[in-house]
Amino acid sequence: MADLATEKNKVFDYVKASLGSGMVEVELDPQHYEIALSKSFDVYRQKSSNAVEESYGFLELVAEQQEYILPDSVQMVREVFRRNTGGNSATGTLFEPFEAGYVNTYLLQAGRVGGLATYDMYAQYQELTARMFGGYINFTFEPVSKKLTIIRKVRNASENVLLWMYNEKPDVTLLTDARCKSWIYDYTLARCKYMLGEARSKFATIAGPQGGTSLNGDALKQEAQSEIDKLEQDLYNLVDSQMPMTWVIG
Repeated sequence: MADLATEKNKVFDYVKASLGSGMVEVELDPQHYEIALSKSFDVYRQKSSNAVEESYGFLELVAEQQEYILPDSVQMVREVFRRNTGGNSATGTLFEPFEAGYVNTYLLQAGRVGGLATYDMYAQYQELTARMFGGYINFTFEPVSKKLTIIRKVRNASENVLLWMYNEKPDVTLLTDARCKSWIYDYTLARCKYMLGEARSKFATIAGPQGGTSLNGDALKQEAQSEIDKLEQDLYNLVDSQMPMTWVIG
């Protein structure tokens, strides 16, 4: 399994070699490399659908609790599914029509039903009762706070629901994915080149015994900005094999 620290060092070695480290002095500190790589991850996650992955997870509901905080890696919750098959022991205000319908129609008569037609009619019945009696759970999800709010009163504890989610791919996964690895390497190089050019452009020349030395700060900044623009355009051109958008009108 790939190690994040090892993969990051590979990126930094690539950047240093590309900037000529060892042959000339590169005035960048370790912090600058870290910032450039972090910026690469941020831009890639913002602009590419390849930065997320589809996943499923289980959430155990708590009685009288509607709000739950999900892990930071969760970017979107697409659907919440109920997983229990119901029970017929609850009465009064705790009676659940959807669960009772499931039990009465299928479980209690399991020995008297059969055949594909019966199964198909039961599946349609289950879908209808789910729409009518709370088989589907309405919810809201806040991507920044990662707060999932269940829009219903949770009466019973220990019910597990299934979450259909989209999660951020870990950093180490992006650094080892052949579809986006080279993009992150090159974008990190471009950001480092821009920071280096910003520092060198503060002084046009350095005084010396034979008239001084000219620095290439402005040229580095222009070259770096050109590379950044090209790399970001590459994402719009789906160079990393991300899932393209469907038809957009307007």
